[in-house]
Amino acid sequence: MFTIFNFLLTSFLSMEIKRYIYPVNIPFFKFQGTGNDFVMIDNRKGEYPLQDQQRIAAICDRRFGVGADGVIVLQNHNTADFLMHYFNADGLLGSFCGNGGRCVVAFAKHLGIIDKQTNFAAFDGLHVATISGNIVSLSMGDVDHVQTYPTYAFLDTGSPHHVEFVKDTMDIDVLTQGAMIAHNDTYGDEGTNVNFVTVGKARQIEIRTFERGVENETLSCGTGVTAAALAVFSIGKVTNSKIEVHTLGGVLTVSFTPSGKGFSDIVLTGPTELVFSGTLEL
Repeated sequence: MFTIFNFLLTSFLSMEIKRYIYPVNIPFFKFQGTGNDFVMIDNRKGEYPLQDQQRIAAICDRRFGVGADGVIVLQNHNTADFLMHYFNADGLLGSFCGNGGRCVVAFAKHLGIIDKQTNFAAFDGLHVATISGNIVSLSMGDVDHVQTYPTYAFLDTGSPHHVEFVKDTMDIDVLTQGAMIAHNDTYGDEGTNVNFVTVGKARQIEIRTFERGVENETLSCGTGVTAAALAVFSIGKVTNSKIEVHTLGGVLTVSFTPSGKGFSDIVLTGPTELVFSGTLEL
Protein backbone atom coordinates (compact mmCIF):
# COMPACT_ATOMS: atom_id res chain seq x y z
CA MET A 1 0.00 0.00 0.00
CA PHE A 2 1.46 3.38 -1.08
CA THR A 3 1.25 5.67 1.99
CA ILE A 4 2.00 9.35 2.43
CA PHE A 5 5.28 8.27 4.08
CA ASN A 6 6.27 6.40 0.93
CA PHE A 7 5.41 9.48 -1.12
CA LEU A 8 7.52 11.80 1.02
CA LEU A 9 10.44 9.36 1.10
CA THR A 10 10.32 8.94 -2.67
CA SER A 11 10.18 12.73 -3.16
CA PHE A 12 13.14 13.27 -0.83
CA LEU A 13 15.27 10.64 -2.54
CA SER A 14 14.34 12.09 -5.92
CA MET A 15 15.52 15.55 -4.86
CA GLU A 16 18.78 14.15 -3.47
CA ILE A 17 19.44 12.23 -6.70
CA LYS A 18 18.76 15.37 -8.75
CA ARG A 19 21.10 17.36 -6.50
CA TYR A 20 23.82 14.77 -7.07
CA ILE A 21 23.27 14.60 -10.83
CA TYR A 22 22.60 18.32 -11.25
CA PRO A 23 24.88 20.22 -8.85
CA VAL A 24 23.67 23.49 -7.33
CA ASN A 25 25.12 26.61 -8.94
CA ILE A 26 25.98 29.42 -6.52
CA PRO A 27 26.55 32.89 -8.01
CA PHE A 28 29.81 34.63 -7.09
CA PHE A 29 31.17 38.13 -7.64
CA LYS A 30 34.83 39.06 -7.71
CA PHE A 31 35.73 42.46 -6.25
CA GLN A 32 39.08 44.17 -5.79
CA GLY A 33 40.23 47.05 -3.62
CA THR A 34 43.63 48.46 -4.64
CA GLY A 35 44.58 45.06 -6.01
CA ASN A 36 43.46 43.07 -2.97
CA ASP A 37 40.92 40.71 -4.57
CA PHE A 38 38.08 38.67 -3.10
CA VAL A 39 35.41 36.22 -4.22
CA MET A 40 32.09 37.38 -2.78
CA ILE A 41 29.22 34.97 -2.07
CA ASP A 42 25.69 35.97 -1.04
CA ASN A 43 24.80 33.32 1.54
CA ARG A 44 21.66 34.85 3.02
CA LYS A 45 19.78 31.65 2.14
CA GLY A 46 22.42 29.52 3.87
CA GLU A 47 23.22 27.32 0.87
CA TYR A 48 27.00 27.66 0.90
CA PRO A 49 29.04 25.20 3.08
CA LEU A 50 31.22 27.44 5.26
CA GLN A 51 33.16 24.55 6.77
CA ASP A 52 34.54 23.33 3.42
CA GLN A 53 38.14 24.53 3.77
CA GLN A 54 39.33 22.59 0.71
CA ARG A 55 36.67 24.12 -1.54
CA ILE A 56 37.42 27.66 -0.37
CA ALA A 57 41.15 27.17 -0.97
CA ALA A 58 40.39 25.77 -4.43
CA ILE A 59 38.32 28.86 -5.30
CA CYS A 60 41.27 31.10 -4.39
CA ASP A 61 43.77 29.11 -6.49
CA ARG A 62 44.97 31.41 -9.29
CA ARG A 63 45.62 28.58 -11.74
CA PHE A 64 42.84 26.08 -11.08
CA GLY A 65 40.20 28.28 -9.44
CA VAL A 66 38.70 31.74 -9.71
CA GLY A 67 41.79 33.26 -8.11
CA ALA A 68 41.66 35.55 -5.07
CA ASP A 69 43.37 36.61 -1.85
CA GLY A 70 40.32 35.36 0.03
CA VAL A 71 36.63 34.46 0.02
CA ILE A 72 34.03 36.65 1.72
CA VAL A 73 30.62 35.23 2.57
CA LEU A 74 27.80 37.68 3.27
CA GLN A 75 25.11 36.42 5.65
CA ASN A 76 22.07 37.71 7.52
CA HIS A 77 22.50 39.31 10.95
CA ASN A 78 19.89 39.91 13.64
CA THR A 79 20.66 43.61 14.20
CA ALA A 80 23.23 44.77 11.63
CA ASP A 81 22.65 45.08 7.88
CA PHE A 82 24.66 41.90 7.29
CA LEU A 83 27.42 39.66 8.64
CA MET A 84 30.81 39.31 6.94
CA HIS A 85 32.72 36.01 7.10
CA TYR A 86 36.28 36.31 5.74
CA PHE A 87 38.28 33.24 4.71
CA ASN A 88 41.98 33.35 3.86
CA ALA A 89 43.31 31.87 0.63
CA ASP A 90 44.27 28.73 2.58
CA GLY A 91 40.57 28.15 3.29
CA LEU A 92 40.73 28.94 7.00
CA LEU A 93 38.50 31.48 8.69
CA GLY A 94 40.50 34.69 9.00
CA SER A 95 40.42 37.72 11.26
CA PHE A 96 39.18 41.09 9.99
CA CYS A 97 40.23 42.25 6.51
CA GLY A 98 40.14 45.99 5.82
CA ASN A 99 40.05 45.91 2.02
CA GLY A 100 37.69 42.96 2.23
CA GLY A 101 35.46 45.03 4.49
CA ARG A 102 35.44 47.85 1.96
CA CYS A 103 34.70 45.42 -0.89
CA VAL A 104 31.86 43.68 0.97
CA VAL A 105 30.23 47.10 1.44
CA ALA A 106 30.38 47.61 -2.34
CA PHE A 107 28.97 44.08 -2.75
CA ALA A 108 26.09 44.81 -0.38
CA LYS A 109 25.37 47.97 -2.36
CA HIS A 110 25.41 45.90 -5.59
CA LEU A 111 22.90 43.47 -4.06
CA GLY A 112 20.61 46.31 -3.01
CA ILE A 113 20.97 45.55 0.71
CA ILE A 114 22.27 49.04 1.50
CA ASP A 115 22.35 52.46 -0.11
CA LYS A 116 24.92 55.08 0.91
CA GLN A 117 25.81 53.87 4.39
CA THR A 118 25.78 50.70 6.44
CA ASN A 119 26.67 49.02 9.69
CA PHE A 120 27.75 45.40 9.53
CA ALA A 121 29.20 42.72 11.79
CA ALA A 122 32.59 41.07 11.31
CA PHE A 123 35.13 38.99 13.20
CA ASP A 124 36.21 41.91 15.38
CA GLY A 125 32.78 43.47 15.98
CA LEU A 126 30.58 46.08 14.32
CA HIS A 127 31.77 48.44 11.58
CA VAL A 128 30.21 51.53 10.02
CA ALA A 129 30.89 52.47 6.40
CA THR A 130 29.81 54.88 3.69
CA ILE A 131 29.94 54.45 -0.09
CA SER A 132 29.97 57.12 -2.80
CA GLY A 133 30.46 55.85 -6.34
CA ASN A 134 33.32 53.37 -6.06
CA ILE A 135 34.86 54.96 -2.96
CA VAL A 136 34.25 53.24 0.37
CA SER A 137 35.17 54.72 3.74
CA LEU A 138 35.27 52.09 6.47
CA SER A 139 35.47 52.62 10.23
CA MET A 140 38.10 50.44 11.87
CA GLY A 141 38.20 49.35 15.49
CA ASP A 142 39.97 51.50 18.08
CA VAL A 143 43.61 50.66 18.77
CA ASP A 144 44.54 50.76 22.48
CA HIS A 145 48.29 50.93 22.06
CA VAL A 146 51.19 50.49 19.64
CA GLN A 147 54.29 48.57 20.69
CA THR A 148 57.29 50.42 19.25
CA TYR A 149 60.87 49.18 18.91
CA PRO A 150 64.00 50.63 17.23
CA THR A 151 63.33 49.02 13.83
CA TYR A 152 59.68 47.96 13.96
CA ALA A 153 56.30 48.29 15.63
CA PHE A 154 53.54 45.83 16.45
CA LEU A 155 49.80 46.46 16.77
CA ASP A 156 46.41 44.90 16.10
CA THR A 157 44.04 46.67 13.70
CA GLY A 158 41.54 43.84 13.49
CA SER A 159 44.41 41.56 12.47
CA PRO A 160 47.92 41.48 14.00
CA HIS A 161 50.60 43.44 12.15
CA HIS A 162 54.37 43.68 12.38
CA VAL A 163 55.47 46.98 10.78
CA GLU A 164 59.14 46.94 9.73
CA PHE A 165 60.72 50.32 8.96
CA VAL A 166 63.01 50.11 5.92
CA LYS A 167 64.92 52.55 3.67
CA ASP A 168 63.42 51.33 0.40
CA THR A 169 60.51 48.90 0.09
CA MET A 170 61.63 47.93 -3.42
CA ASP A 171 64.89 46.48 -2.06
CA ILE A 172 63.03 43.95 0.12
CA ASP A 173 62.44 40.28 -0.68
CA VAL A 174 58.94 40.41 0.79
CA LEU A 175 58.15 36.71 0.37
CA THR A 176 61.33 35.42 2.06
CA GLN A 177 61.78 38.08 4.73
CA GLY A 178 58.07 38.36 5.39
CA ALA A 179 57.65 34.63 5.95
CA MET A 180 60.64 34.55 8.32
CA ILE A 181 59.18 37.31 10.49
CA ALA A 182 55.57 36.12 10.28
CA HIS A 183 56.36 32.67 11.63
CA ASN A 184 59.24 33.30 14.02
CA ASP A 185 59.12 32.40 17.71
CA THR A 186 57.90 35.87 18.69
CA TYR A 187 54.51 35.40 17.03
CA GLY A 188 53.97 31.70 17.76
CA ASP A 189 51.84 29.25 15.81
CA GLU A 190 49.27 31.81 14.64
CA GLY A 191 51.91 34.09 13.13
CA THR A 192 51.36 37.67 12.04
CA ASN A 193 51.08 39.84 8.95
CA VAL A 194 54.27 41.69 8.03
CA ASN A 195 54.53 45.17 6.48
CA PHE A 196 57.66 46.81 5.12
CA VAL A 197 57.25 50.57 5.29
CA THR A 198 59.11 53.65 4.04
CA VAL A 199 58.16 57.27 4.72
CA GLY A 200 58.83 59.41 1.64
CA LYS A 201 59.93 63.04 1.41
CA ALA A 202 56.33 64.24 1.12
CA ARG A 203 55.47 62.29 4.29
CA GLN A 204 53.61 59.75 2.21
CA ILE A 205 53.97 56.10 3.14
CA GLU A 206 55.05 53.36 0.77
CA ILE A 207 54.20 49.83 1.88
CA ARG A 208 54.56 46.21 0.84
CA THR A 209 52.82 43.44 2.77
CA PHE A 210 53.23 39.73 3.42
CA GLU A 211 49.87 38.30 4.49
CA ARG A 212 49.58 35.24 6.68
CA GLY A 213 46.99 32.77 5.36
CA VAL A 214 47.71 33.94 1.83
CA GLU A 215 51.39 33.16 2.62
CA ASN A 216 52.56 35.56 -0.04
CA GLU A 217 52.85 39.23 -0.86
CA THR A 218 49.56 40.92 -1.72
CA LEU A 219 49.15 44.09 -3.74
CA SER A 220 47.42 45.76 -0.81
CA CYS A 221 46.23 45.04 2.73
CA GLY A 222 43.71 47.33 4.44
CA THR A 223 44.50 46.41 8.04
CA GLY A 224 48.22 46.57 7.14
CA VAL A 225 47.86 50.04 5.63
CA THR A 226 46.03 51.15 8.78
CA ALA A 227 48.71 49.62 11.00
CA ALA A 228 51.48 51.32 9.01
CA ALA A 229 49.85 54.75 9.27
CA LEU A 230 49.38 54.45 13.05
CA ALA A 231 52.90 53.07 13.49
CA VAL A 232 54.68 55.91 11.67
CA PHE A 233 52.60 58.46 13.60
CA SER A 234 53.47 56.73 16.88
CA ILE A 235 57.23 57.06 16.28
CA GLY A 236 56.95 60.67 15.10
CA LYS A 237 57.86 60.18 11.44
CA VAL A 238 54.51 61.70 10.40
CA THR A 239 52.58 64.29 12.41
CA ASN A 240 49.35 64.72 10.42
CA SER A 241 46.33 62.60 11.33
CA LYS A 242 45.32 61.87 7.74
CA ILE A 243 47.95 59.85 5.90
CA GLU A 244 48.19 58.80 2.26
CA VAL A 245 49.50 55.27 1.86
CA HIS A 246 50.84 53.95 -1.45
CA THR A 247 50.49 50.21 -2.01
CA LEU A 248 51.50 48.23 -5.10
CA GLY A 249 47.81 48.18 -6.07
CA GLY A 250 46.92 51.83 -5.50
CA VAL A 251 46.48 54.58 -2.93
CA LEU A 252 44.50 54.46 0.32
CA THR A 253 44.07 57.07 3.04
CA VAL A 254 43.89 56.54 6.78
CA SER A 255 42.47 59.17 9.13
CA PHE A 256 42.37 58.91 12.92
CA THR A 257 42.28 60.70 16.26
CA PRO A 258 45.15 60.13 18.72
CA SER A 259 43.65 58.99 22.03
CA GLY A 260 46.04 58.56 24.95
CA LYS A 261 48.49 55.86 23.95
CA GLY A 262 46.13 54.63 21.24
CA PHE A 263 43.84 55.81 18.46
CA SER A 264 40.12 56.21 17.82
CA ASP A 265 37.90 57.34 14.93
CA ILE A 266 40.06 55.34 12.51
CA VAL A 267 38.76 55.39 8.93
CA LEU A 268 40.19 53.57 5.91
CA THR A 269 39.19 55.06 2.53
CA GLY A 270 39.80 53.98 -1.04
CA PRO A 271 38.38 52.61 -4.30
CA THR A 272 36.63 49.31 -4.97
CA GLU A 273 35.74 47.57 -8.22
CA LEU A 274 33.50 44.72 -9.39
CA VAL A 275 35.82 42.75 -11.67
CA PHE A 276 33.54 39.96 -12.94
CA SER A 277 30.90 37.46 -11.83
CA GLY A 278 30.06 33.82 -12.48
CA THR A 279 28.78 30.66 -10.80
CA LEU A 280 30.34 28.08 -8.49
CA GLU A 281 29.18 24.47 -8.76
CA LEU A 282 28.47 22.65 -5.49
